[in-house]
Amino acid sequence: MEFLEILLILFPSIILHEYAHGWAAWRLGDPTAKLAGRLTLNPLKHIDPFGTIILPAILLLMRAMGYSSFILGWAKPVPVNFLKLRHPRRDTMLVGAAGPAVNIILAIFFAFLFRMHVSSSLNEVLELAIAINLLLALFNLIPIPPLDGSRLVAGLLPNRLAYWYSRLEGYGIFIVMILLYLGVLRRFIFPMMDILLYYLTGVT
Repeated sequence: MEFLEILLILFPSIILHEYAHGWAAWRLGDPTAKLAGRLTLNPLKHIDPFGTIILPAILLLMRAMGYSSFILGWAKPVPVNFLKLRHPRRDTMLVGAAGPAVNIILAIFFAFLFRMHVSSSLNEVLELAIAINLLLALFNLIPIPPLDGSRLVAGLLPNRLAYWYSRLEGYGIFIVMILLYLGVLRRFIFPMMDILLYYLTGVT
């Protein structure tokens, strides 16, 4: 049952995350995502074979086998032409922040429902929804290209440093996977998630 609950929460959460990037870019002057048909909540437009299907399935299988694993995934990134943004450096940061911001808003919304104490069974699902969205927000804020946190860092760096920093993007996903495998990210993200989960729900 938990397997299905995680999928039903994770899938729309990562789609809304990507939609937010495209919407923010469109509002800030870049219509690329809109012209590509990606400003839609149709899940078929956002599926990434590995990030949306294969990786979550592997992690859920590991969880079912008793391993303590991240439950993560991602949708196909929306196309953004940062040069078309009205204020490229500032707006790149805003576009990057839009995805995690949506996950934080979802976590707060689910926490509001959680505190209404409708039923214990519903609260278990809501607590899971809060945790997943906090995890998605915190994970994506890691400052390793191409994760969203790198957009915030690049916007603060001088142009020359930002250029060299952005060149890590081709290797970023491999760096992230290695850090996940070594458990490095878990030691940073899980404690932060537990603190935020406590403040949102009051549950330790």
